[in-house]
Amino acid sequence: MNVLAFESSCDETGVALVSYAGHARPQLLAHALHSQIKMHEAYGGVVPELASRDHVRRVLPLTRQVLADAQLSLDAVDVVAFTQGPGLAGALLVGAGVACALAAALGKPTLGVHHLEGHLLSPFLSADPPEFPFVALLVSGGHTQLMRVDGVGRYELLGETIDDAAGEAFDKSAKLLGLGYPGGPALSQLAQQGNPQAFDLPRPLLHQPNLDFSFAGLKTAVLTTLKRLGPDVTDAQRADVAASTQAAIVEVLVKKSLKALKATGLKRLVIAGGVGANAGLRAQLNEAAQRHRFRVHYPELHLCTDNGAMIALAAAMRLQAGLAHAGTDYRFDVRPRWALDAA
Repeated sequence: MNVLAFESSCDETGVALVSYAGHARPQLLAHALHSQIKMHEAYGGVVPELASRDHVRRVLPLTRQVLADAQLSLDAVDVVAFTQGPGLAGALLVGAGVACALAAALGKPTLGVHHLEGHLLSPFLSADPPEFPFVALLVSGGHTQLMRVDGVGRYELLGETIDDAAGEAFDKSAKLLGLGYPGGPALSQLAQQGNPQAFDLPRPLLHQPNLDFSFAGLKTAVLTTLKRLGPDVTDAQRADVAASTQAAIVEVLVKKSLKALKATGLKRLVIAGGVGANAGLRAQLNEAAQRHRFRVHYPELHLCTDNGAMIALAAAMRLQAGLAHAGTDYRFDVRPRWALDAA
């Protein structure tokens, strides 16, 4: 079975083709991705209308590229999948509309996929795939969640952010530091030049017994620190603020993940989402895994951002598990807000 999938939830247009047979692990045949970073950086963030229009321009050329790379024709596609939510409504409608129109023209079934489920399952495309059950730390965009995962579609929410997510904390702190868009990677790069212990920034909810997160107070602390340093802040001080900010975020993510492993009794941790590419987070998790004797799994670096491969994979794994029925009713809707444990 060949699954062609479209991802257009925000500012990346992704198309991918995954193949599976029986219960064997699905294989990625080809994928292509276009990032809108250059278009949005002039505005300091994603402009939804521009994002939607750019998806329209990119989706068909990317589809042709994927089919060419896989050396397959449209006739070889068995199921057409798309990101149904969550995300920007207008952007989601582009992928959903193209997927359902193409499926109708081919007489093939369609399947809507949860964007976060795609991230959650993306490490199954890595060279070191996990096994169920595991604890998952989802750190993608406006989402920071800890989940217990017992199988495809079997998700229990353990904790989540009550205000800003980790990715938002990176981006907002980067903006305060005058860094470019996207802020997270820019802050992480600057942090490499700084002292992570230079400023004592808060670790919200770190010592609370629950598994929830809160990063809004950290952003405020960064603002207060920069105001205290004044207008003549040096490059070295900015690097120290960046390093201290990253250290605070990473410490919370690592210690909350360890707490979730202890609470569930599981020995396997999966990291998924864009923040999962952060080198500091990976280094501390790898060290903790050796110290506490658990396994940690990541997506391949090029699959940490939004992409079509994770959507094709999630569709294939749901079909394999018998949890989804790809239908030929080509009416569609999108779900800009959609809880993963309700998927």
